[in-house]
Amino acid sequence: MRICLVATFPPSGRQLNEYAFHIARELQRNSDVELIILADELTEYAFATDKNGKPLKVDQQQELPGFNVIRCWKFGSLATPVRLLQTIRKLKPDVVWFNLVFSSFATPERPFAAFAGLTTPALTRAAGFYTHITLHHIIEHVDFAAAGVKLERLFRFGTELTTRALLRANSVSVLLPHYHRTLMTKYAAQNVLLGTHGTFATVPTPPDFSRRGNPDKRILAIGHWGTYKRLETLMKAFPLVLNRVPNARLIVGGANHHTKAGYWESIRAAQPAHLPIEFRGYIPEDAIPDLFETTSILVLPYDSATGSSGPAHQACEYGVPIVSADIPDLRAMAIDEDMATRFYRPGDANDLAEQMIEILESESLEREMAGHNYASGLEMTMGNVVGNYLRWFELHKCKSKLRHHASHVDGDLLRSTTPSVVSKRFALSRAMIRDTRDDQIAAGEEFKEAGFDMNTSDFADPQGTDILDHATRHPNQNVVRRRH
Repeated sequence: MRICLVATFPPSGRQLNEYAFHIARELQRNSDVELIILADELTEYAFATDKNGKPLKVDQQQELPGFNVIRCWKFGSLATPVRLLQTIRKLKPDVVWFNLVFSSFATPERPFAAFAGLTTPALTRAAGFYTHITLHHIIEHVDFAAAGVKLERLFRFGTELTTRALLRANSVSVLLPHYHRTLMTKYAAQNVLLGTHGTFATVPTPPDFSRRGNPDKRILAIGHWGTYKRLETLMKAFPLVLNRVPNARLIVGGANHHTKAGYWESIRAAQPAHLPIEFRGYIPEDAIPDLFETTSILVLPYDSATGSSGPAHQACEYGVPIVSADIPDLRAMAIDEDMATRFYRPGDANDLAEQMIEILESESLEREMAGHNYASGLEMTMGNVVGNYLRWFELHKCKSKLRHHASHVDGDLLRSTTPSVVSKRFALSRAMIRDTRDDQIAAGEEFKEAGFDMNTSDFADPQGTDILDHATRHPNQNVVRRRH
């Protein structure tokens, strides 16, 4: 199966590049998949800086070895749909898989370029290619004020049109149950799947407590900063934590959001020099394991949220307790994916400090939460997640072949049938079935090889059920039970 993955991809510093990397890594491990990544052109990123606040330079960005990457579209360009379609037509893939948020192709300051890019999945399907979208947020659940978007009514109208365009893809997967419900109810969408974000490792790393609290208890905050992910409340809370836990240390990692260049640098400049706070800037992929393995708590200091949290899933991958702002998306994620999380009132520095202190002062609580999250991480590895997608793609491929065989029979039948002689029609139908018996047997064998039982509901149209989990059964039965 040839798959084109349309995404930002490392060393690009833009949103979702890390998630695309982990999808690609798992796809590369499957010998039946030929993966081609259609990625954004590399440029200088004023918003993505190192620990010294220096932007990433183009000449410092090296392509990751082992991946077939074609950088055929440019962020903020109106030409993105044309360039992508030209490349896709040349490659003739079986599946075109888009990994998207609404700002994947441009910022809100360039709405026409953003809209043009987001119409590409519909145009790709119209060109005859099977098209799937993993959509990490939907606009109905975005706090525009917290995200810094002006002209909210106009943008909501525009993004509703964009959502309808996205739903023209063959299938769209979302990662939170209420996103799925919204698309089903508001847009009457019948091609929406409920998937799982997943942890990034093939096999999660069990927590090594000898590396934590030795000598300091590290609190980690990581993300793309400056819009709804903000550091002000955490900076107020951390001195309160130090009063009770003197060996606490705060690590802030990650780039600025691409619309908020210089944000974390301004936060760093405002902090007293004596506080044990370390700002690391953009964290390269190979530095992530050590970062999480030495962390005692992951904090999600958000004012609002736009989907499932990647850092929270990394916390499960490495067995790290989570403290999160009590925001509907994050609470739903924690319940749905069985994450050990303590919540604080958004914007309340005292409550945030108390939640962190309670974990840091109790070794038993820290270990209990760490073990719980590690166990949850084992149930939602990226290998399982990508395997579910591949099985869904294979199911579509098999259904298409079945429809092709059926249309072949019906077409030959119509060309051979005299409408006035009804009995002849049925006689020819039986003959045609006998003539195509070898084709049908071959199709059935392909279904079996793909892992589907023709006598089960694998071939029923799901009509909005949790397709990715329904077709393959998510390994965490508690997750399935909550979702249904």
